[in-house]
Amino acid sequence: MNFKTISSILALSSFGNIAAGFCQKACQPNIVFILADDLGWKDLGIFGNTFNETPHLDKLAQNGIRFTQAYAACPVCSPTRASIMTGKYPARLQLTNFINGKRTDPLSPVIPPQWKPYLETEEVTLAELLKSKGYATGMVGKWHLGGQDSQAPWSQGFDYTRMIGKNGLDYYNYSVFLDSYQNEFSDHGAEYLTDKLTGYGVDFIKTNKDSPFFLYLAYSAPHVMIVPRADKLGKYLRKYAGSEEKHNPYYAAVVESIDDGVGKIVATLNEQGLLGNTMIIFTSDNGGLAMDELGPTPTTNAPLREMKGHIYEGGTRIPAFMSWEGKIKSGTVCDTYFSTIDYLPTFCELTGITELPEKVDGESILPMIFNPEKTENNDRPLFWHYPHFSNQMGRPAGSVRAGNYKLIEKYETGQLELYDLSNDLSEETDLSGSMMQKANDLHQLLVNWRQSVNAKMPLPNPDYKKSIK
Repeated sequence: MNFKTISSILALSSFGNIAAGFCQKACQPNIVFILADDLGWKDLGIFGNTFNETPHLDKLAQNGIRFTQAYAACPVCSPTRASIMTGKYPARLQLTNFINGKRTDPLSPVIPPQWKPYLETEEVTLAELLKSKGYATGMVGKWHLGGQDSQAPWSQGFDYTRMIGKNGLDYYNYSVFLDSYQNEFSDHGAEYLTDKLTGYGVDFIKTNKDSPFFLYLAYSAPHVMIVPRADKLGKYLRKYAGSEEKHNPYYAAVVESIDDGVGKIVATLNEQGLLGNTMIIFTSDNGGLAMDELGPTPTTNAPLREMKGHIYEGGTRIPAFMSWEGKIKSGTVCDTYFSTIDYLPTFCELTGITELPEKVDGESILPMIFNPEKTENNDRPLFWHYPHFSNQMGRPAGSVRAGNYKLIEKYETGQLELYDLSNDLSEETDLSGSMMQKANDLHQLLVNWRQSVNAKMPLPNPDYKKSIK
């Protein structure tokens, strides 16, 4: 089995009959892409959460297509955000950790490789592509792809930028850069950050209602620190004692603010008569945080194994759905897997962009969105490369999924693990010993892929000394 070459990717991503048909009905549809930060696979009611209250998100998902096997390209934020903007694997970009990630382990035989804590300015972003097609482009919220002026969203294709600045983890004492580092809004407890970001998104939609637009609304919530609005907290504290599965009431209140924000975005689109010509996407940048970090444990990803910062399903499988009134069939559930690298070619096909940047790794999932019942069983390989030590105790590893099978390689030891996700969603039963040929085949696929994207591997730790027993 060989992974797809760039030529086949370009062919699959070219402007096809499906996109042509929809563009005839809705020329240059608006795109609203809403990204939560650290939201877990099971944190919304529509995905099975019985504690958090997310009526707006649940309704939006029910009115469109919900994906049960959506993946982030990395178990931490910055690489996944870069994959959305470029359609490329983080390993190809050499942006493989969150931009402030510096953790090492002196007891490990390896150290992280050299990597780029920023998105290269030479990379062509989704915003730049859509802008070339006449779209108004807006970025609101968390960028986290580099701090230099040339790396900021206003230099990467966005006309309207409201980027979180100082104190990005503080929901009540923060700043926002307005289109440049010279124009800064500072808050000192007056307005909740999630609400402020929603307001900026509403303003962008109203200002650009008469032209095609792309809004990238990247909430910082529910990332720690978990600081909710006081008026949303009480009911969750009261519910806590009666809940069989213990949840974090503070986290639930933070998630509800996202839900309210999305509700206002949808209401604004409705008021402006734009719902029929707007594709709305909602997802997360990585798996949920399931350990104490800057406070009590926020959430659980059960039955998935592990969490943010880990290469297992709990770190990479994420909630995702799309809605487009009158275009995407309501109540659709799609079980075919895909990755955040696929959004750029999907939106390009949707809007008639036929020439993609060089070395795009993603594939358009437009046929899957509009005709999920016709989607064939998919054994397309997806890859992950995380040669770092995460803040959540994740360790250097890589993985590949092809069909139902997923192989993990631990970079410190070379150990391989093989799981059949169709029967073992929790990744509890390692099949690498009983299915050695399958494990070897997938491992070779992973090795070949790493070579093709010039993935940087961990380096020997010069200070490592093996213990003598």
